[in-house]
Amino acid sequence: MWRLVPPKLGRLSRSLKLAALGSLLVLMVMHSPSLLASWQRNELADRRFLQLNKCPACFGTSWCRRFLNGQVVFEAWGRLRLLDFLNVKNVYFAQYGEPREGGRRRVVLKRLGSQRELAQLDQSICKRATGRPRCDLLQAMPRTEFARLNGDVRLLTPEAVEGWSDLVHCPSQRLLDRLVRRYAETKDSGSFLLRNLKDSERMQLLLTLAFNPEPLVLQNNFIFGKKLSFPSDEGWPFAKYLGACGRMVAVNYVGEELWSYFNAPWEKRVDLAWQLMEIAEQLTNNDFEFALYLLDVSFDNFAVGPRDGKVIIVDAENVLVADKRLIRQNKPENWDVWYESKFDDCDKEACLSFSKEILCARATVDHNYYAVCQNLLSRHATWRGTSGGLLHDPPSEIAKDGRLEALLDECANPKKRYGRFQAAKELREYLAQLSNNVR
Repeated sequence: MWRLVPPKLGRLSRSLKLAALGSLLVLMVMHSPSLLASWQRNELADRRFLQLNKCPACFGTSWCRRFLNGQVVFEAWGRLRLLDFLNVKNVYFAQYGEPREGGRRRVVLKRLGSQRELAQLDQSICKRATGRPRCDLLQAMPRTEFARLNGDVRLLTPEAVEGWSDLVHCPSQRLLDRLVRRYAETKDSGSFLLRNLKDSERMQLLLTLAFNPEPLVLQNNFIFGKKLSFPSDEGWPFAKYLGACGRMVAVNYVGEELWSYFNAPWEKRVDLAWQLMEIAEQLTNNDFEFALYLLDVSFDNFAVGPRDGKVIIVDAENVLVADKRLIRQNKPENWDVWYESKFDDCDKEACLSFSKEILCARATVDHNYYAVCQNLLSRHATWRGTSGGLLHDPPSEIAKDGRLEALLDECANPKKRYGRFQAAKELREYLAQLSNNVR
């Protein structure tokens, strides 16, 4: 089935009306005692604010000591709860400090969903367990499908979780073993055996897998020396997972979002574009024989390191993983026919057209090239009212030559059969050449 995917719920443009309203509210309550208390209190050390009371209907507890000891504090305006209505995505910036290390570093905190989505999660759990929309989650969780895989179940199998989220739309046993073995919310990881996890840990793992599997893509519990599911140490371009407490997940702060570089000097934009195409290639073809397809590609989902200038994926909720080794082994119909994604010039920002079923059944797919070229690089890319893509307004000699524009057009909307595959290859080489020339 084909899907035309618009931006996810919660991706709202920054409007002047909201900004004005927010400013007005701040001015109205500046002298409020509750505001002062909110500013002075570290709510990240509050168990109820972290929603730790909802565990095991939560995302983990590995960072609770740090939160509850006051080692994580909100930055500036993040302390004001009155402004939460503007924070639709429930993403916060905070400072974390380890006493023996000295100093602080910036981290990003995520609830992994909007208030509405989290409320719907609670209602869903309660209805499945009790038939009522409200209940004690602690009592309800053991009566849901998240507890079905109890201590007697040896492995997390594809039949148990297939289709729960994009990550496991078509899971292989190899993928699930990897996720369990590298699960960061347990001290005794390293084993792919599901039965080695505690009951609460199994429920947390399964709930995360169903609600928002981003932590399972990012996870790297360096505290216990474990590796990520798709770690940066292996070259995967994802932000580092730090830990969770209740329904608050902490990840490493990478840098400013890619959007802030939209009008950067040409040399910088060329380098970023080359990196984006390299990411598309790496996620598609790698030695691990996992294809990671980005189903939500926008300027907000990537960030750039301020020191090394490295592009990193910071939103990995909508990543579909196809096991190419399994595809070649099972040989589904047309498995070895190259698949070309269909260009769709929709009237919305950052939309993509794709078939999950085909992504799961073909060994050679151009989806990631299509997504990066259409939504980030080419003239078809639109975001926050702008158009032209990251490589807009090239220098006159490059514009006159015409090669860059031709490659971008063929990569986004190919005119030849299998044209995108060749265009993507040539575009990567051309951008590398330009990048070397301008350094």
